[in-house]
Amino acid sequence: MGNEVVSGVLAIGSGIAIGVLLFVPFVALSYRRRGSLTFGRSLLWIAAAVYFCAIWTYTLFPLPDPDALVCIAANTDVWQAVRDVQGARERGHAFTDPATLQLALNVLLFVPLGALVRVLGSRGLPTAIAVGVAVSLFIETTQATGMWWIYECSYRVFDVDDLLANTAGAVVGSIVGICVPQRARGVARLPDSDEARPVTKPRRLIGALCDVLAAALVSAAISVVVQLWLEYVADDHEAVLDGAFASTIGAAVPAIIWLVVIAASGQSVGDLCVELEYRAEHRKGLLSTAFVRVARFVGGIGMFYALTLLPDPFGASAWVFAGGAIVALLVTPNGHGLTGLVSGSVLVDARGEVSADVSGADDEKSGG
Repeated sequence: MGNEVVSGVLAIGSGIAIGVLLFVPFVALSYRRRGSLTFGRSLLWIAAAVYFCAIWTYTLFPLPDPDALVCIAANTDVWQAVRDVQGARERGHAFTDPATLQLALNVLLFVPLGALVRVLGSRGLPTAIAVGVAVSLFIETTQATGMWWIYECSYRVFDVDDLLANTAGAVVGSIVGICVPQRARGVARLPDSDEARPVTKPRRLIGALCDVLAAALVSAAISVVVQLWLEYVADDHEAVLDGAFASTIGAAVPAIIWLVVIAASGQSVGDLCVELEYRAEHRKGLLSTAFVRVARFVGGIGMFYALTLLPDPFGASAWVFAGGAIVALLVTPNGHGLTGLVSGSVLVDARGEVSADVSGADDEKSGG
């Protein structure tokens, strides 16, 4: 597999990993800053994560073998690229010469950066230039120092022409970003972000995904911490190999967290992210509220992790429960799922009294 393909795979893989790790806070921030979540804007942020990973993978990888390291001198001549392109033109293949292609690629590499500064950062040309210079200079310095002295000398060229070409690319990208509508830019709070919106199945599914993903990440993180503690503090290598204790704690912690969050707010972590909550339709009072909150825990991801704590073969009931929860989520009118079926409650926007959109139309008002 070629180096370019390896770099591309690394960039896409690491970008998706970052997207998964940041998905839950991204959804929560989107609903508070922009009132909703849109497919286009989500895709743009994922593309941004992949892009920033690609910058590093394509400019710093592959790492050389220290025993076969070849030191490369820096180029500080700002006119070298001009002379290279001019020489290629004189030879009759200006557009196919490696020097010309290298210059063009260095410009194109930073076009997305300039566009992202304007679209996602809502900043203009001066900021794009400053960011372009800073990022390019950091990359070139990393190359010049051999990955900050990890290697004894530079294994890639520190090239001042790359710095200029990258900055030019950021300028071009900033100009291109003007084409994106103003409302779709930036992360500032929109004036209508606090307005209640209809509850739709896509919105409910996003909330459920946030619950599943957040709980899985918490469980995995806790399990890793417990395994490290067993290995390096308790010095219990057998328990590490067995993994049962870490799995038990890893399942118990998210179950407890979701129970506490729901008991305190009436909403799961996913509900909080997408601004949804269950409310009793015909009953009021403390007992009714408590019943709905119990039902919310019983019908959600917290119950799944609680069931996995049961001894075999009863622990398998967690997966039966998960299957039933998924079916209920998909077939109920607005995705109110098991919680709504058990408690008779309805899903509403936590910011107001707007409930189900019977038309099933997407609730995402924000553009881009």
